[in-house]
Amino acid sequence: MEPSPAPRFAAASAALVAVTGAVAACGGEAPRQDAGEPPGRYRVAIVGTSFSARQRLARQERLVIAVQNRGRATVPELSVTVHAFSTRARARGLADAERPVWVIDRPPRGSTTANASTWSLGRLLPGRAKRFVWRVTPVRTGTHRLRYRVTAGLAGRAKAVTAGGGAPARELTVRVSGRPSASRVDPETGAVVRDGG
Repeated sequence: MEPSPAPRFAAASAALVAVTGAVAACGGEAPRQDAGEPPGRYRVAIVGTSFSARQRLARQERLVIAVQNRGRATVPELSVTVHAFSTRARARGLADAERPVWVIDRPPRGSTTANASTWSLGRLLPGRAKRFVWRVTPVRTGTHRLRYRVTAGLAGRAKAVTAGGGAPARELTVRVSGRPSASRVDPETGAVVRDGG
């Protein structure tokens, strides 16, 4: 015989009270998001940056950032945050909005994070280096500043530092021209060859 709804409701309520009490006894807080990230300062060096200082509108470019672990401990989560792939601009009659300067055609492989401006390549052993490579296309003419910063983790407990103790960061100035690049077809291969930069 099926029990009546009243006893079942009472049993469910009692279970809910017990769970709520257990959570309250534990402080009622969820575990910290950075609990798994080892705290510390990790020495790194930016050993290479490649991004053309003169670009042409709608012509794909490569941004390459190479970072080496110069310390004795493994970097937990080598990451790079890039500012100015887009900029905030006030449109007529509208609030500030993001306007892209470069469209990201292909981010570094396997580097996606929850933050749209940050990419991670995972652990970095002492003495080893990793390269972040983006393929991007400029979509706004003018002079733009692209800034990036290297971090040792995604939650803020692991800090990347240079040999001098500062933040490993750089700023690049790029001029994007609206003048189309000259191109021709190689008669032997049929490939499109772009002349000039």
